[in-house]
Amino acid sequence: MVSTHPVAFLKGHGTENDFVILPDPAGELRLSTETVARLCDRRAGVGGDGLLRVVRSAAHPEAREMASEAEWFMDYRNGDGSLAEMCGNGLRVFAYHLVRSGLVPAGDLAVATRAGVRHVRASASGGDAAGRAADGAVTVDMGRAKQLDGAVTVTVGDRSWPAYALDLGNPHAVVFVDELADAGALRTAPAVAPVTTFPDGVNVEFVVRRGERHIALRVHERGAGETRSCGTGACAAMVAAARRDGADPALDGSGVTYTVDVPGGRLVIAEEADGRIVMTGPAVIVAEGSLNAGQFGF
Repeated sequence: MVSTHPVAFLKGHGTENDFVILPDPAGELRLSTETVARLCDRRAGVGGDGLLRVVRSAAHPEAREMASEAEWFMDYRNGDGSLAEMCGNGLRVFAYHLVRSGLVPAGDLAVATRAGVRHVRASASGGDAAGRAADGAVTVDMGRAKQLDGAVTVTVGDRSWPAYALDLGNPHAVVFVDELADAGALRTAPAVAPVTTFPDGVNVEFVVRRGERHIALRVHERGAGETRSCGTGACAAMVAAARRDGADPALDGSGVTYTVDVPGGRLVIAEEADGRIVMTGPAVIVAEGSLNAGQFGF
C-alpha cells in the first residue's frame, strides 16, 4: 500500500547544481528509480539535477563498513533515478545540511559515499546565495584523480576532440574547445569513443581558458543532462588543465590552484603536493517542507 504520510524534504544547490534532499536517518524510505525521477522532475515534482538521501551509515547496507569512520552516508541518485558514486557539489550541500540541521557540529567531518569516505570542512554558513565561494563556503577533499588508459574522443555533430579520461570516483571525459558554444545544445549526451572506456556512461566537460590558472566549462552529466555545475567535473577539468599546462604535483612536488567558472558560479580547486584534490565552493538551502508521499510512490 502506498504511504500517505508526509515526507520531509529540503531543496538546495551548490553553484546552481540543485538537489532534492531527503532526511532519512534510519534508512526507512524505499526509493525506487521511478520515485527519484518523479521527485527530480521540474514540472511534476520538486525539481533537481539529483537527489541526496541523508542516512546514517550504520543503517545503509552500502555504507555499514564505513560507519566507524563516517556517521553519515550520502545516498546520491542522478535525476533519472540511477545510482551515482559521487557528486562534489552534492557533497558540499549534504555537509552544509548536516551542520545547519544540528546533526553535526561545524568544522571537519567525514561523509561516506559510494566512492569511499570523503572529508569535508563546513561552517554554519554554507556560502552566499548568489553561488559564489564566499566566507563560510564548504571545502571538500575529493581524493586523487586517476587518469585512465587509452585514447578517448568526444564528438558533437561533425566535430570531434581528443579527451582526457579521468576518474574522480565517477568517470569524466574532458575536452578543450575554442568556445563553450562548441558543445552545442547538450540536450543529449555527446558521443564518446571507445564505449568500452566508460561502460556505465560518462560525464563530459567542455573547457575553455579564461586566463592564467583560470578556466570555464560546460558539462553534460551522466543521468542528468546539462547542469549549471558539476563538482567532480570541475575537479576533472582542473586536473586536465594542469596537465595541459605542464603542472603535475606527482612529478614536481608542487601544488597548483585554479579558479573554475561554471554557469552557476565559481569554484576554487587545488591539487595539493600529495595529489589530493581540494574543492571550495558555496552550499545553499533554498526551501524545506513536506511531500505528499502518495504522489511519488514512497
